[in-house]
Amino acid sequence: MTSSLIRGRPRRATSHISARVAHTLLGVLIGVLWLVLPGMTIEHRAPAADGRAQAAAPSLAQEEDESSAADLVLPLVVAGAAAVVAGYAYVRRSRRTRTRTTPGGAPAPLAASPPPAELDEQARVLLVAADDSVRTSREELAFVEARFGESAVASTVLALRGAEAELRAAFRMRQQYDDGVPEEAAARQHALAGIVGRCEEAGRRLDEAAAGVDQLRGLEQGAGEALGLAETRFRALTGRTRAVDALLADLTARYGPAAVAEVTGYGEQAKDRLVFATLRLNQARQAGDLAAHDRAAVHLRAAEGAIAQAAVFLHGVERLGTELSGAAALVPAALTGAEAEIARTQRSARAQVPVGELRARIVHADNVLAFVRDELASEAPYDPLDALRRIVRAVAPLAAEPTAGVLGAAAALAARTAVAGADDFVATHRGAVGATARTRLAEAVRLLDEDPVAADALAVEARDLAEQDVRVHGNPVAGAAEHESGIAGAVLGGILLDGGAAASFGGPRGRGRRA
Repeated sequence: MTSSLIRGRPRRATSHISARVAHTLLGVLIGVLWLVLPGMTIEHRAPAADGRAQAAAPSLAQEEDESSAADLVLPLVVAGAAAVVAGYAYVRRSRRTRTRTTPGGAPAPLAASPPPAELDEQARVLLVAADDSVRTSREELAFVEARFGESAVASTVLALRGAEAELRAAFRMRQQYDDGVPEEAAARQHALAGIVGRCEEAGRRLDEAAAGVDQLRGLEQGAGEALGLAETRFRALTGRTRAVDALLADLTARYGPAAVAEVTGYGEQAKDRLVFATLRLNQARQAGDLAAHDRAAVHLRAAEGAIAQAAVFLHGVERLGTELSGAAALVPAALTGAEAEIARTQRSARAQVPVGELRARIVHADNVLAFVRDELASEAPYDPLDALRRIVRAVAPLAAEPTAGVLGAAAALAARTAVAGADDFVATHRGAVGATARTRLAEAVRLLDEDPVAADALAVEARDLAEQDVRVHGNPVAGAAEHESGIAGAVLGGILLDGGAAASFGGPRGRGRRA
């Protein structure tokens, strides 16, 4: 595929040549007109009386000499102007010849584009930074909206939605790039540049709206009301921790440890965030009492970030409980629907599928359904969400419409659970989660309504990749918290790692203003 920039060069060069030819012809035409015009404008008068003619002869001769001199000066001026234009055109043509990169001239010292590997890394870094900015902007905006109402933040919400749209487009481009689309090297380079541009535009939109958020909150003039709101949320979350611990214990007993593995430890992590929030809320209160409003604002935003993450952990356990209960009620109907789909396939064997392959698919689906039925028949705890996922994946190659009916409902429930779980993990550990996991998660969100089976698989992959990132990177900033005391010091390192030390609205370039 030829680049549009490359295709455009011959046309521009042709237009420049045509313009120069036109200018030259115009100059020649003007010169000719000036040379011919005097002869065409001589007045033809009737002969005067001999006496008067003889008397006026010396005067007419003098006028004719002056007119002839004037007629000669004007063409000379035109010729000189044409010479100047031709000389200028020659200088420009010579300069382009020296600076162009075609074989006719030496290459000019132009700014080279970054190497593909460098541009790829830049795209990854900016994707992570833009995603973090969107997430932290949502967190602060939630506190602002709770205090001032929806109408006060309507324009800010629009800016956030615009940034989210840019980020979705960037993630979509990255997913296609990872899938090998486009294939040509130049086109892939352009795709990376497009990702960089989208991420920068998302950050720009957030930074433009950040000043309005700062002005609306007015934390630098005093954080009293905002601090009270944060303390109210803190107390509400603290009261939920005991109930969430009891719920997690009940879910473990009912469905088994495997069913709750993804949220195991969420209660403790929520408590750690709340301990950190306690420390920062106290520091914000003390700084406010001393009229150190800038410092109070920094502590308040750190507390808000911790509170937001604690809410994610607690809500994750509660949401999983609801989803497990719904899945358990749906499993029997999903089994019935899957058996009906297998019977339909056996009655109307599809010609496009080889008989041997079709038979293998049917046998595999029968085995999966039999295993799930055995789990239901036994009294041992089992994971109903995993059972739904296995049923859907086994029957999907056979189903004419895998997203319809009871199987479609089962696929949608499994996919929503996987996407929400992966999103919670990225939100609370985003300081260590890289671009690939976030890209798979964004693609899963995009496909959630269109293809829940594919969305479920991508969400599971995103969660696995995110957990790998956390295991590889560990907690690189934990040492920065050693000056804090007790558990709050450890939590501080975790909060910084997870990107929640300052839940501030704005893009990557503007976040430093609140450090």
